[in-house]
Amino acid sequence: MPRSRAAVDGSQPSLEPSRPLALRADARRNRAQVLAAARDVFVEQGADAPLDEVARRAGVGIATLYRRFPDRTALMRAVALDVLERVGTEARLALAEEPDAMSALVRYMHRALDFRIAAVMPALLGRLSFVADEDIRRARDGAVAPVREMIERAQREGSLRPDVAYGDVGLMLVRLSRPLPGAFPRELDDELAHRHVELLVQGLRPPGAQAGPPLPGPALGLDQLRANSPHD
Repeated sequence: MPRSRAAVDGSQPSLEPSRPLALRADARRNRAQVLAAARDVFVEQGADAPLDEVARRAGVGIATLYRRFPDRTALMRAVALDVLERVGTEARLALAEEPDAMSALVRYMHRALDFRIAAVMPALLGRLSFVADEDIRRARDGAVAPVREMIERAQREGSLRPDVAYGDVGLMLVRLSRPLPGAFPRELDDELAHRHVELLVQGLRPPGAQAGPPLPGPALGLDQLRANSPHD
C-alpha cells in the first residue's frame, strides 16, 4: 500500500485535498469491482446477462454501474480492454522475470486462466468490433506480441515442440477457461483448470524433455466426478 506524504517526510496533509483523492480511490475501486463482476457474469451467463446481477456481485447500486458505463456496450468494451491490458502486462512481466521462455509461457497460461480472458472474449465476439476499435486492437496486439515471443524463444531454446503454434496455446486456454457443467463449485473449477494446464504443458514439451513438476490441484476419481456432474 502506498505510504502517505506524512509517512514519508513527517508533514501533515491538509484535509481538503484528501477528500477528492479518497473519492477518486473509491471510484477506481468501484470500477474495478464492476469490471471483475461483469467479466464473471458474462462468462457464466453470456453477454446478455442482467446488468442488475453485475451490480449485485460488484456490491454497488445499479445507478453506480450506469454512472460509470452508460450502456451494455460500454461495459462490454471496458471489460475487453481491462482483461487485454491486464493479461498483456502479465505476459510482459513473465517474459522479463522468468529464467526461460517455457517458464514464462507456463506462467502466462496460469495468469490468463485467473483473468478468464479466454472465456470472456469469446462471449463478447459479435458484440464488439475487435478490428475497427483502435483501442481494443492496440490492447490485443500488446497482449499477443509477448506470447508469440515466448513461443518462438522456447522453440529456439528447445523447450517447446517446434510444431506448436500460437493458436494451439490460445485455443487450449479457451477450452480450459469455460466453466464446467453441473454442480462444480467455482473454486474447484478453477483448481482443475490450473491442473489441466500443467497436464497439457507436458504435451507441449518436445520428446525426451525433462518432466515438469507434479500436477497441482485435486485428482478427481470417477465417483467424485459423478458427484459434481449433472444428474437426470
